[in-house]
Amino acid sequence: MRPPIELLAPAKNLECGIEAIRHGADAVYIGAPKYGARAAAGNSIDDLRQLATYAHQFGARVYVTLNTIIYDDELAEVEALVWQLYRIGIDALIVQDMALLTMNLPPIALHASTQIDNRTPEKVQWLYANGFSQVVLARELSLKDIEEIHRACPVPLEAFVHGALCVSYSGQCYASQACFGRSANRGECAQFCRLPFDLVDADGRVIEEQRHLLSLKDMNRSAHLEAMMDAGICSFKIEGRLKDVSYVKNVTAYYRQAIDAILARRPEYKRASQGVSTYTFTPQLDKSFNRGFTDYFITGRRTDVFSFDTPKSVGEPVGHVKEVGRGYIAVSSVKAFHNGDGLCYIDNQGRLQGFRVNRVEGIRLYPKDMPRTLRVRTPLFRNYDMEFERLLSRPSAERRIPIDIRLREISFGFSLTLSDDEGHSSTVNFTREKEQARTEQRAGIEAQLSKLGGTNFVAKSVEVDFTDNWFIPSSVLTEMRRTAVEAFGRACKLKIENSKLKVESDANSVVNCQLSYLANVANHRAEAFYHSRGAEEIAPAYELKAPRGATLMFCRHCLRYAMGWCPRHGGVQSPYREPCTLVSADGRRFALEFDCKQCVMQVKEKQ
Repeated sequence: MRPPIELLAPAKNLECGIEAIRHGADAVYIGAPKYGARAAAGNSIDDLRQLATYAHQFGARVYVTLNTIIYDDELAEVEALVWQLYRIGIDALIVQDMALLTMNLPPIALHASTQIDNRTPEKVQWLYANGFSQVVLARELSLKDIEEIHRACPVPLEAFVHGALCVSYSGQCYASQACFGRSANRGECAQFCRLPFDLVDADGRVIEEQRHLLSLKDMNRSAHLEAMMDAGICSFKIEGRLKDVSYVKNVTAYYRQAIDAILARRPEYKRASQGVSTYTFTPQLDKSFNRGFTDYFITGRRTDVFSFDTPKSVGEPVGHVKEVGRGYIAVSSVKAFHNGDGLCYIDNQGRLQGFRVNRVEGIRLYPKDMPRTLRVRTPLFRNYDMEFERLLSRPSAERRIPIDIRLREISFGFSLTLSDDEGHSSTVNFTREKEQARTEQRAGIEAQLSKLGGTNFVAKSVEVDFTDNWFIPSSVLTEMRRTAVEAFGRACKLKIENSKLKVESDANSVVNCQLSYLANVANHRAEAFYHSRGAEEIAPAYELKAPRGATLMFCRHCLRYAMGWCPRHGGVQSPYREPCTLVSADGRRFALEFDCKQCVMQVKEKQ
């Protein structure tokens, strides 16, 4: 049986979480007060309780991120936190550290974070054998890779479909720790990959100067959702736990509509929660923060994954410059502009420049500050649409569960039944003497029973099954409707079903005898767990002891390929003598090594 299809949206805080559910998410993922891989996005226990209560009204779920590595002096606090989260109704934890598998935990589901570096059938099988009920796959996988994992293991698979990309395999990036003392595996990434670098060959020749050579575009796989379903993905994840609420609203609504269109013609796939969302706006992905879009490696290696010019948002293409006048810019475009829009362009030095529009008069835009480097025929982009943001700043969606309502007569009065398409149903009986009406009552009764404003429900149909024209006062109908709705809400409330952890060892759970720093073992419990699974030698996490000459990043993005020098895919040799080096603005030097067999570029700090 196929797992239900889940749209999983990010939540920086309670407001974002509620709006994600309201705009169509089947689940949200959100940070706890501590120990999430976005340290700046923590939330109180009370806020998490409120979010779970709201989500469960629609059968939606809340996943909490506890996906950092954990130090020894934090283990007791983490265990206590898990119990708190379980008691307030959190549905699952997204985790990285294997220490959790050795703790005295409640029966709460554990999802394997992408920080565990889940990219092979063997690794996913191992995680499933050790109790994980869902696995978040590496972003770098292709449809073929996903299908192989799905065939090998029955565990539900989760994959990113939208948002910012880490250039290194997640969980395998140590550049931020090495350069700034801020560990990505501790939720403190300093975004080393968004910095500008020189690319220098072995003879000291500068190949590229101060470009963002490790910065990737943002992921957009909206065109591949059905193919990903067929390959085995059941949870579609939007990146963005640091994004604002307008981003969450827009992107969640877009993917909700895209997934619903697939489910409408593929009845073998079922949605993971209830409710229909309606919107006051038309979702459009390029209206929200983006560095340009790529579908990454979902269909194989591509040339459009990087954004060397800028790590900032470029937004939507809106035309090009027709004329640069005194204090104004004339634009050739089919788009409508608004006072307060933010526009940007790439100048002739390859740098992103931006300006704010003070006033719009036809095709003439009057900037607050006239850009000095703007030229005729320069392409323009809009990275802030004032009117679109104004729409999203107001209530922009409602989510309601369609229900069928049936009022019928019984021997001692009347019976009101509410039901939905998921098989939930409740019936409330009301004792009342039957009274003949003087005028036709059916239309008025139907109208009164269908008034469900202020609830999570909307009437799909109303049936009045009477043998005669019985009179029921409006006040009585109102009370009957209120009582029935409360009963139905209790009947269809989400029942949290968490399977107990399966931690017994078996043949599929044996790991390599030697584990390097890449296993991210940061405490004695995780070390004991790996020993129990067959490991003999276990190196400490990079954060505890940095190995000399360690690789800081393992990247599917490859500068050889990007520059057109790939011997494997293009059969072309580089015109420059290797090894090449990345040089940061502060003079740090990083050696590049290319593992063509694995199709991976490694970044190492030069000693």
